[in-house]
Amino acid sequence: MSQRTQITRRHIEKVSGVRFQSQTLRQEGAKGLEEAEMGAGRYKGAPKPHCREHRPLECVSRENHQVIALLPRVGTAELNPFSQISLATKDGVDRLHQRQDDQERRAILDWLIPIDYAPQQSDFISRRQKGTGQWLLNSDEYRAWLNESKKTLFCPGIPGAGKTMITSIIVDDLYTRFQNDASVSIAYIYCNFRRQQEQKPTDLLASLLKQLVQEQLFMPENVKSLYERHKDKRTRPSFDEISKALHSIVAGYSRVFIIIDALDECQVSDGGRQRFLAESFDLQARTGASLLATSRFIPEIVKKFEGRSKLLKIRANDDDLQRYLDGHMFKLPSFVSRNADLRNEVKGAIINAVDGMYILSTPSEWTISVDII
Repeated sequence: MSQRTQITRRHIEKVSGVRFQSQTLRQEGAKGLEEAEMGAGRYKGAPKPHCREHRPLECVSRENHQVIALLPRVGTAELNPFSQISLATKDGVDRLHQRQDDQERRAILDWLIPIDYAPQQSDFISRRQKGTGQWLLNSDEYRAWLNESKKTLFCPGIPGAGKTMITSIIVDDLYTRFQNDASVSIAYIYCNFRRQQEQKPTDLLASLLKQLVQEQLFMPENVKSLYERHKDKRTRPSFDEISKALHSIVAGYSRVFIIIDALDECQVSDGGRQRFLAESFDLQARTGASLLATSRFIPEIVKKFEGRSKLLKIRANDDDLQRYLDGHMFKLPSFVSRNADLRNEVKGAIINAVDGMYILSTPSEWTISVDII
């Protein structure tokens, strides 16, 4: 038996997990492989496995293909004992390739930008009191933005009005509506003045691109090629490179929703916010993406949205405040929670006091209201 036959058989057993069950089957298998090898010798450039033990993944994958290519050359009588092994080996090859693809996919996504806004979204929406924010979801402005592409909805509000909570509710609503529609994609950003150094215009665009790409089953070729161009040099993609890739990816969807929270906290130095906004508007104009942004009433920002968007002011809604307080009354002293009249008096006092700001205070602060009453 030749060395090549030994290597191939051993490799079949190792990769497939199926061992020859009897001496007769081993002999038949060896004979079949030797005959196949003799036939394969007539082919120019017949494969020669040369990988050693502890060989790299690509070597194992290459040998797997050699095994699969070799087995069909065995005659029908000799092939039957190997049919199960061949299928198992192919499954092993497929799994190896899948792992390689997954590793490359993760590497590309992390290379685009390591920031992930999903944990923030999960944290914000977990704090939502059931039913809050429904006023916005039912509004004519939101429904018009939802049902027509290439629309912009600007949602300004005073500090503490609940803009970030409303943003998380909108993101959650979009994912719920379109969770079974692969032609629709959603990307969102939570700007934070404490993270301005990692939220420059290039970073924000990269975040949008990453979210749109990771929803796809296969990594788009233009993003893979962008990664390959920079990988060996260990460089980052430029603003223009990301913009070009982003336009291409957005154009591949029937609808794309882009949500930006706290635009006022976006980097101002070096014209960062202005550049990001200009690119967002250009992306919308060229691809028909739907854009929604929240912000404080900053004149410079408000002016950017004038004439190009619908305006929907965010203000703590009395019904939302009522629901929130109802859900937290149990945290107050027992003499309050047991007295319906006192509970209503406390809630009324708090709602009047907040003046359009969302309740973010602690129950201990509510106790002060009880004392005042």
